[in-house]
Amino acid sequence: MQKKILWIGLVLIMTSVLQVNAQKSQDAKQGITNRKWFIGSTLLLLGNFDDTNNPEYIQINAGYRITPKDVIQVRFKRSIYAWPLGIPFGPDFDAPGLNYPGHARILAPQIGYQRFWWKGLYTSVYVLNAFEKYRDESKKKIGNGFTLYTDFYLGYQFKFFNDRFFFEPAIGISYWPIRTGVPDSFKAVEQRWSNYFIQPGLDFGFKF
Repeated sequence: MQKKILWIGLVLIMTSVLQVNAQKSQDAKQGITNRKWFIGSTLLLLGNFDDTNNPEYIQINAGYRITPKDVIQVRFKRSIYAWPLGIPFGPDFDAPGLNYPGHARILAPQIGYQRFWWKGLYTSVYVLNAFEKYRDESKKKIGNGFTLYTDFYLGYQFKFFNDRFFFEPAIGISYWPIRTGVPDSFKAVEQRWSNYFIQPGLDFGFKF
């Protein structure tokens, strides 16, 4: 499923590139002003169709453009995961036998800053506070935990329909320097993996 999501993202990127020049010309003719607010989500929601490792993922984004180049953003994420988050994309990702003896559920508010450098090219940084509940294979609660994530992205924003909608393909890295309350049975599984993960960004949104 992860490969399918990446292919969908690549197709959307190619479509966006074909439309971006026409959109710039149209914006210039109509004199469109910057819309300050936006709401959105991510195409990573398509992972919810995965039968092997369904994350039951929810993500809601909201932001405000404080200057033409500076944006502040808040996000809310909810998901479950049954494999260590540090497993990279490849043969080990979601592989049988590498999963936890149970799963963890995350509720995570997030705040971030986005900086546009040239046209739609941007970098962004986010801090995510993940409050976690751990359950064993019988779905019995075995503990609470907390993880502090820092996410860094490099991407490009494509605009559609008179700058009303946007799509932001990006490459990012998530790093978690603080992780507490992990049950010993979960630690035994994840200790062989790194505390970072390289991931795509596939956010989209509506400006108003």
